Amino acid sequence: MTTINADLQAGRTALGIELGSTRIKAVLIDLNNETIASGSYSWENQFVDGTWTYSLDQVWQGIQASYRQLASNVYEQYGVALTKIGAIGVSAMMHGYLAFDDQDQLLVPFRTWRNNSTAEAAEQLTKLFDFNIPQRWSIAHLYQAILNQESHVKSVNYLTTLAGYVHWQLSGEKNLGIGDASGMFPIDEQTHDYDQGKIEQFERYTNVLGFNFKLHQLLPKVLVAGQVAGHLTDKGAHLLDPSQTLEAGALLAPAEGDAGTGMVATNAVRKRTGNISAGTSAFSMIVLDQPLKAVHRDIDVVTTPDGAPVAMVHTNNCTSDINAWVGLFQEFAASIGQEIAPDQLYATLFKESTKGAADCGGLVNYAYLSGENITNVEAGRPLFVRTPNSQFNLANFVKAQLYSAFAPLKIGNDILMKEEQIQADSMIAQGGIFRTPVIGQQVLADALNTPITVMKNAGEGGPWGMAVLAAYLLTDSQLDLADYLAQQVFAQPQSTTIAPTAAGVKGFDDFIDRYQQGLSIVQGAQVLPDPERN
Repeated sequence: MTTINADLQAGRTALGIELGSTRIKAVLIDLNNETIASGSYSWENQFVDGTWTYSLDQVWQGIQASYRQLASNVYEQYGVALTKIGAIGVSAMMHGYLAFDDQDQLLVPFRTWRNNSTAEAAEQLTKLFDFNIPQRWSIAHLYQAILNQESHVKSVNYLTTLAGYVHWQLSGEKNLGIGDASGMFPIDEQTHDYDQGKIEQFERYTNVLGFNFKLHQLLPKVLVAGQVAGHLTDKGAHLLDPSQTLEAGALLAPAEGDAGTGMVATNAVRKRTGNISAGTSAFSMIVLDQPLKAVHRDIDVVTTPDGAPVAMVHTNNCTSDINAWVGLFQEFAASIGQEIAPDQLYATLFKESTKGAADCGGLVNYAYLSGENITNVEAGRPLFVRTPNSQFNLANFVKAQLYSAFAPLKIGNDILMKEEQIQADSMIAQGGIFRTPVIGQQVLADALNTPITVMKNAGEGGPWGMAVLAAYLLTDSQLDLADYLAQQVFAQPQSTTIAPTAAGVKGFDDFIDRYQQGLSIVQGAQVLPDPERN
């Protein structure tokens, strides 16, 4: 019997499930943190009645499909039915609003991070707390619902995130990892719990409006990495595996947001380390060794999965517009009888961009499939802009797409690095855009004027990172999370580092100057009505 067969039969494994913006993925690893099998399910958010949402039915449809594919892969490769798993962890898109009544019924459709509908609430709470409250945070959604006088608010009995909801259904436990919890309400670094002073401020503030909230009763209990967050129940096992092959009893790790799993997957939980995740949205994070000097509306303070404060720049848009344009090129290729595999097409176009001018020849692209808080754009209006004298060619066009994917992230990081003088000793990037080697990595290095490292697992980091957090429960190690990752997970990392170039940095700065000058064009395009989807 092989070692993997023995591990599978004994349950010496850890499962990570991550519900991302465009894909739900399940990854099973052994206790050496090597991937055994995986499964995935593609989905996308829906714009329903003015709200970006996912249905809870599709949440379970996607989780079950991912798990079924994973279990099938295990059986095909090892001839073992997956009956036991040692530990399980769930992660998902951070923040948003899932509100339940006292009968555990969802009160309104899930409101995702992508909704820019809480500006008034976020502004008022930021002033109240003297602490930045982004629009996508759960507390901003709750307070905006109060301001909107939404009838469901008086029935709210429990608030959680998407990861917290799935964890609750699998384990019966209403708790949440501290990293994801820090996107619901501000966290006190010393207590590893919600900030009690700010809780009291909010309760007094809303009491004036007629709401006698007890936030600690509404919000999930906060846990840190390494704590047991529950066990897989019979109900949870059947939800995950309707074939009823999987047994109950697995340990549950604290559920986390995709920011937390990104930190783990890039070994960036120690102070002065940083990481960047680039997908449908993008975010960069630097673990702070000192508090910020001021409140910045474009910089969030969240935490690592073990509770250290993190300065986070989050952008609502990143690669979606690139994907749309690549899809258009693929349609054209098919129309002339040339079938090109997606990876080959991305690689071909990205390589072409290296022939372009450092500033994209005066071309500008705004990759706003949805609104963007950092640039005060309320609704998605993707735009490609040029002047008659711009150098309009394929190389510059593709380079402008790459630049625009990282443009809002650069604007936010310029505040952090230039105004706060916050620097990371290392910045590690992950995301599908880096599957084509070097090119996206070089663009990002030039954008941030910082060396960027990409690890071997750059395209698949999040769910694997959640599996690592689950495996952390099964070890006898007394190491804290940062030392555990450094010594037992990333002892011999496979990675490449690319430094910025002087010409690239200047070219990106010139592009950003033009980009910012043209933001009024995008803001003016809000008057253009968005046709309803069929």
